[in-house]
This record gives sequence, structure tokens and C-alpha cells, in this order.
Amino acid sequence: MASITLPTRTQHENLRPLNILRDLPAVADLMEQCFPESMDNEGRRYVQDMRRAGADNSFIKWANRVADSTSLPLTGYIWEEDNQIVGNISVVPFRHRGKKLYLIANVAVHPTYRHRGIAGALTERALQHVREKKVKDVWLSVRVDNPEAIHIYSKFGFVEYARRNAWQTTAGHFEINNPQIQITKRHPHFWQAQRLWLTRFYPDLLTWHQHWDISSLQPGLWNWLYLLFMDINLRQWAATKNNQLHATLSFIPHGLGKGLYAAAGERSDPEALTALLIHARKELLHYYPKLTLDFPVSAFDEAIQKAGFKQTRTLIWMHATL
Repeated sequence: MASITLPTRTQHENLRPLNILRDLPAVADLMEQCFPESMDNEGRRYVQDMRRAGADNSFIKWANRVADSTSLPLTGYIWEEDNQIVGNISVVPFRHRGKKLYLIANVAVHPTYRHRGIAGALTERALQHVREKKVKDVWLSVRVDNPEAIHIYSKFGFVEYARRNAWQTTAGHFEINNPQIQITKRHPHFWQAQRLWLTRFYPDLLTWHQHWDISSLQPGLWNWLYLLFMDINLRQWAATKNNQLHATLSFIPHGLGKGLYAAAGERSDPEALTALLIHARKELLHYYPKLTLDFPVSAFDEAIQKAGFKQTRTLIWMHATL
């Protein structure tokens, strides 16, 4: 992990704290201007929620009270020039194993105002904010096709921790072609291997922002009662070959998480994962037209593509210690 030391706080007359009483709609506009092509459905919903929140007086009153304690993007900084917001950065608090950390997110600079050091100034101020709160761990994610941003974060001491692909189903009909691979419902005795694999593909250090944990997939009466009470229609499948477990797949429609969570061993047949994903498509696409999968860049990329998934983006997760 990188360890960085920040210089004395730099003053910028155009930089000020985010004012959630009036800035949210303008920040939503900025996000759309900065990411017109790369914004996915989740991003568009986020922007719409931001606009609705900006018009909700009760939300604003609540947000002012809890801005530094809730894991929502309520705290941040903006760059204002020519009487408009042209830059934004969010500083989002989280807790992981009882320890506070921060996520830097929503870094955006209007295309007309780029290459003038605005993103760097916003990042520096965000890191100063974290230091003022006496927190050491800072995380962020950046698209792999944004080398300028990666360069800025690297200058501030961030180092790459992991790369993850976002996948989404495409149109088309896909069939399982390997008769040796059998698809069944996930059996409880598969849990030990499944948990080990999930820990590798969804490491603890990268799941704190998702508000779910691997134990939600564990078999058992109490977990089943909890999911029933929360109205979470969890579905899980397993792929075996020659009576050996090769891959598992879980689907969480809402609540603790959302989307598909795949797992496989280092010696697993990639076709087992392909078969699982095709099976899930057939069972779920009638109810969920677009399925999503977050998965690390790995040797299973081709297997996921063969199941009719397209890669929508690759994110680099970066970490720094103040």
C-alpha cells in the first residue's frame, strides 16, 4: 500500500465545499456533460436521484445532519467558474471492520475546462479533507481508458490494487455445448469451496462499498429466514464435471446486492462458468432483461464472453494511505 504526505493546503478561489442546498442539480448536469457515452444505467439512475434529492427539502435537512457519517455522496467540493459549476469531487465515508475509510468518487471536469489542473486541485482538496478527519485509508476507482486521471492519482501516491470488468448481457440465443457439464441448484455441501472462491474474486477490501457480504449466500435455516423476511429472491446454481464442482453462480435481485456473483477455482474448466451464465440467462432474462456481472480481469474473460456478455467497462481500483 502506498503512503503519501500532503503539502500545506493550497487555496483556490474557484474551489469551495459542495452545498447540497443548491448544488445537486448543477452537479447532475455536469455528470451528464462529462460522461454522455460512458454512463451506464446505474449512473443515469444516480443522476436522476441527485436531481430529485436536490428538490426534496426533507432530504436536504436530513443530509445536512449526517453528511459525514452516511455512505452517500453528500460531502465534496466543486470548482466554480464563469458563474457555473465546472468541476466536482465527492468524498464518501465508509466503515470497514470498525475502521473508517473514504472513497473519492464522481470526479468530473467540464470538457471546456480540462487540462487546467482543476482535477488535480479537487483531488488535493479531497485528500486534505480526509486528513482533517484523521482518516488514513483512501480508495478510488478509475476507468482504464482514462490515462490522464490515472496519472493524476498516481502523482498523489495512489497505487493500483485491482482491475475489474463490468459485464452485461447482449441479445442472442446461447446453448451449452459440453454434455459433461451438469447444472444443478447450489447444494449446501458446495459452500466451503464456494466461499473460498468468492473470497478470491470478491475480496473483503473491495466489497465494503456494496453493502453486502459473502455470508449472505451461506446455506442454513437462519440465513433462509432472513432472506425470506427481507423478500430477497436469492438464486444459486452450481456446475459440476465428472462429479467435481467447477463453478458456482448466485443471483441477488435487490437488497444486500444486485446482479450475478460468479466463482470458480484455479483449476476449474472455464466452460463450466460459461454454462452457468447461459443457464442463468435462460432462467432470468424473462424477468430481468439485462443481467450484470462484476468480475476481476482474469483468465475467465473469454468464458464470460462466450455466454453472451459484453464488457462495458474496466475499472482500476487504487488505494493510498495518508
